[in-house]
Amino acid sequence: MNTQHGFANVNNTRLYYEVAGDGQPLVLIHGFTLDRRMWDHQFEAFAHHYQVVRYDGRGFGRSALPTAEPYDYADDLKALLDYLGIAHAHIIGLSLGGGVAIDFALAYPRMTDTLIPVDSILGGYRWRHEFGDSLRTLYSLHDAQAATALWLNDPLFAPANAQPVVGAKLAEIVNEFSGWHWVNNNPWRQPEPPAIERLAEITAPTLVVIGERDLSDFHAIAGILQERIRGARLAVIPGAGHMANMEAPEAFNKLVLDFLSGRKA
Repeated sequence: MNTQHGFANVNNTRLYYEVAGDGQPLVLIHGFTLDRRMWDHQFEAFAHHYQVVRYDGRGFGRSALPTAEPYDYADDLKALLDYLGIAHAHIIGLSLGGGVAIDFALAYPRMTDTLIPVDSILGGYRWRHEFGDSLRTLYSLHDAQAATALWLNDPLFAPANAQPVVGAKLAEIVNEFSGWHWVNNNPWRQPEPPAIERLAEITAPTLVVIGERDLSDFHAIAGILQERIRGARLAVIPGAGHMANMEAPEAFNKLVLDFLSGRKA
């Protein structure tokens, strides 16, 4: 498989990207503390059917760290697609990446052919005690190494860590995370009003994916997305947790490819 890769100097930052395959463009957006490698089981498989783009968001993987300048992840993605000459695409994102995908669909509806948020966050959603308390503890440490170690052992990743191969891959990626976000104020400029108040505006065909064993907050968000996005379909992957695409790649890939089949850009 031929893969194009490089750095895009856009939006006053530097984003690392990889592109493979031909056909309708499809974008994969990774989760917090992760990078493009979390999509290893999807990148090549989807490239048999689509032109697949995966990239490291600002502050992750091989991309540049944030500065004091405010930025928007969805605007970064828009700039990357413009750089690559891509006018519209299927947009898939997991966790933080799912929130970015939703924000992108709201900001750039004509560029969003379909929307697939996976175990997604949602702008404006108020975390309940379980996950919210974990995040507050991690940020209060002001120690990147300690926060990363605690993060890897969070209940969020328990189903992934129960699979030795998946847990090892997850640890490899997260341990290479810079830790910048644990000890700096992230100037991420989140949209106002937040996405949770604007979901009815989304017009792209939407598949909401959730791992059966994900935390209750993410199940609540999945329910909100299904309820408020017109025509949205909800799919639960049995036995999988928060990292559904890594924990159950065959089931995840079939679900996505079946949803996209026949949908022409």
